[in-house]
Formats: sequence, structure tokens, C-alpha cells
Amino acid sequence: MTDILTITFNPALDLTTSIGRLAPHVKLRCEGLRRDPGGGGINVARAVLRMGGQARALFPAGGSPGQRVRELLEAEGVDCLVVDSAAETREDLTVQELESGLQYRFLLPGEPLPEGAWQACLDLLEALSPAPRFLVASGSLPPGAPDDLLARVARLARRRGIDFVVDSSGPPLRLALEEGLALAKMNRRELAEISGLAEADEGALRLAANSLIGRGKLGALLLTLADKGADLFLAESAWHADAPAVELVSAVGAGDSALAAYLCASLRGESPETALGWAVAAGTAALLTPGTELCRLEDVERMRQQVQVTRLP
Repeated sequence: MTDILTITFNPALDLTTSIGRLAPHVKLRCEGLRRDPGGGGINVARAVLRMGGQARALFPAGGSPGQRVRELLEAEGVDCLVVDSAAETREDLTVQELESGLQYRFLLPGEPLPEGAWQACLDLLEALSPAPRFLVASGSLPPGAPDDLLARVARLARRRGIDFVVDSSGPPLRLALEEGLALAKMNRRELAEISGLAEADEGALRLAANSLIGRGKLGALLLTLADKGADLFLAESAWHADAPAVELVSAVGAGDSALAAYLCASLRGESPETALGWAVAAGTAALLTPGTELCRLEDVERMRQQVQVTRLP
């Protein structure tokens, strides 16, 4: 049995390269090219494997980019459930400007996902036996998918007794929250948007997080705070973990690594606050690797020794 199943409705083939300096109106000669399988749920599954856990990745795939995503995941040892789609899997581009150290991320929209493809994903979830402990939907929805798609998954998960975890934003997240979730992972912008906040200062964010928990339809909220670490909000308590200071290589996949580490720690029987410490350690470790390579276990373990977790009032 696989304890963690991820679903990625909008997977991608991530391309990473570098250049000395970006400039307009001229040909820019890039240095090297790295290809990684991408999309939120796919990255969560990859990170779970890196930390010694077991995960399966469910996603639609189409065209040569979709085939390359499958091949790259197989090479990493990720168990996949793939729905063939007429829509070609999108590609994303990350460019590292060497002169400034800045990273530029270009997220392409991709083709509209046919109803038959996303419905086939739901049918696979419905028929899957045995059911996983956690079902993780992470990432954006592709063009053509209905806003209530994650809400439909939430209802399916509830019927099957699966803990549903969502890392998304906007209307799909809002509608899923109305159905009830075991865990939601958000960043500052996503929480501010879902709560109708004009400014995302620390105090307002924490009040908004407690308000979401207080409605009774959300078991836990993992709020990532970039270089300031993360907060965890539960019905009876709230916690903060500081992030160790590191030199940034790539921020891609840090949130997915954090979520994967939190779930792995939860499956080991760790307390929520201990799981939060592992989440921040993994998110920080992901900053040390290029492209979407994600975190490495040795870096996660080293970072965990530096993470301090405190209870919030």
C-alpha cells in the first residue's frame, strides 16, 4: 500500500538554463539545459521518495513533453498512474542570470485539458484499492478544468475516508475549503487572497489562519513564509519554525519539499510541531539544489538540526 498519492492536473516538463546577463532585442546564448518532471503533486511525490517515503503520482500526460515527464519520473523511481491526454503537456522555463544571481521563471499556460482526461483521473481515484492515507492535490489547474475540480476530489476523498491535502490558490482552493480538508498548504499571497486581505502583514495573516481553522472545515494549515520559515495552525495550538539562513541556488520546489517532509513525518507518528520542523528543514534544503532537483536527504537532516520550533500565543 502507498500511503501518499499525489494528483497533478497541470504537470509540466521543467527546463532550466543559465545566462550571463539578460538583455532585450538580442540573441541570448544560454549555458546548459536541465530537464525535470514538474508540477506540484509530481514534485511532492519526488520529494517523498528522496526522504525515504513511498508515493505514487497520478497525472494526465500528452505529446512528447508528457512522454519525457514519464521517462524522467521512471528514472527517479517514482511510481506513476498516467492518464493519456490529447492535450500536450506544457513546458516551463527557469533562467538563472549569473551576473545578478536572480532567477526568472516563465510558466507557460499549456493546452486546455479535455473533460475526458480530468474525469479519467477522478475515475482512477474512485477505483483505487486500497485507498491511500493521504491524497495530495498540488499545483494550478490547467485551462479547460472547472474551478470546482478540487472540490469534487474533496468529496470523493471524504467518501473513501482519505485525508485530502491541497496546495493550490484562488477559486479552486476556496471551493475545496468549503468541502473540508485535512490540511492546506499556503504561502503569504495565497492566504491573503483567500482571506480577502489587502496587505499580508504577520498579525493579519495569523488571524486569518486561525479564522480558517475555526470554521471547522480545515484540520491544519501549513503557512510557508519564505526565508522566515513557516507557521502551523491547528484547532488547539499554533507553532512557528524559523528557517536557517542559506545561500539560494534555486527556489523552485521548496514548498513542495516542505509539504512532502510534513507528510512523511506525520506518517512516522511525529507530533505536528515536529513535522513542522521537518517541513522547514526540507524547504530550506530545496533552496540548495539547482532547477527543480528538490531537496536531498542529507541536506534535510543537516538543516533539521538548525530549525527551532516555538509555540505561538
